[in-house]
Amino acid sequence: MLPLKSKILLFPYWLALKARHFLYDKGIKKIHSYPVPVICLGNITVGGTGKTPHTEMIIRMLEDKYRIAVLSRGYKRKTKGFRIAAPGDTFAQIGDEPLQIKHKFPHITVAVCEDRCAGIEQLLALPEPAAGVEGPFRPQLIILDDAFQHRRVKPSHSIVLVNWHRPIFNDNLLPIGRLRDLPEQIRRAQSVIVTKSPLFGEHDGIIDYELAAQQLAPVAKEWRKNLQLRNDQQLCFSCIFYDEPLPVAPEADNRYLYAQSAIFFTGIASDTEFRNHIVGRHKVLDSIKFPDHCNFSKGDIREINNWAAQYPTSAVYTTEKDSKRLIGNPHLSEELKKRLFYIPIKTEIIPY
Repeated sequence: MLPLKSKILLFPYWLALKARHFLYDKGIKKIHSYPVPVICLGNITVGGTGKTPHTEMIIRMLEDKYRIAVLSRGYKRKTKGFRIAAPGDTFAQIGDEPLQIKHKFPHITVAVCEDRCAGIEQLLALPEPAAGVEGPFRPQLIILDDAFQHRRVKPSHSIVLVNWHRPIFNDNLLPIGRLRDLPEQIRRAQSVIVTKSPLFGEHDGIIDYELAAQQLAPVAKEWRKNLQLRNDQQLCFSCIFYDEPLPVAPEADNRYLYAQSAIFFTGIASDTEFRNHIVGRHKVLDSIKFPDHCNFSKGDIREINNWAAQYPTSAVYTTEKDSKRLIGNPHLSEELKKRLFYIPIKTEIIPY
């Protein structure tokens, strides 16, 4: 139970959210629908739920059936307005998360726009595929990344992500907690995914899905109760998997992947799972945690260079998202480039 002082502090934000949703629910504020399926992926908390890996998971599931476009706001980019990601774009032009998606799925149209409605309209104005016409083309399906709170768009299907390690029913609104929206809003979603779940049914790196289903059934019942979901809302659980490390720079020496020790730095909301994965490969000697979406200024890179120099025989790791803000950075030392790797991430649904 929150003390009275905390409740008073949260009341203005709570009231503003209540009023905003009331206006949309009653049709006072207009909600726009579109002639193609729109999947909205988002959360109720500030970061840490794994939106980008889940966007990539949805792409993998649907890319053979639809011509897909991903629309993001392009957080912390230095450009404005609508922009379609081009092969040579950097994180400064489209943001680190859209850049990561574009690198993994170069055939997918990835666009950024602060105004989701304007972005969708621009995507739908693209030409249909035709002989002699080069893409990008009008999408058959649009995925909105981090857009659950953007009520102006009426999605065909909304998916809300909830972190297993910080569930919304044990959290509070900003600035006391990490909730940026009212927990009750989860009932607007058609699907809820509990992310970063333990590897149910896992044994020696292999998941026994039959065992996982048995273990998840009672867990799902408890989560459904705590989240106060409707009976028709789908509840899923996903877990994180890491692929083999890849070099950030062409100068990287893969022999460092076999080093006994490692150090790492991150600029993401939560690096617990990342740390645990590296601990399984090396003896971790040190780490640095920067703010989420850190732009890695010249001073930050100088700090990383000097810090890494203290551990000359260790491999140096960063996350896949962070690597997109480091590619081509002229301030990385030549020595660091030899030892710097990122670890690709993906997520999968555990069936039950």
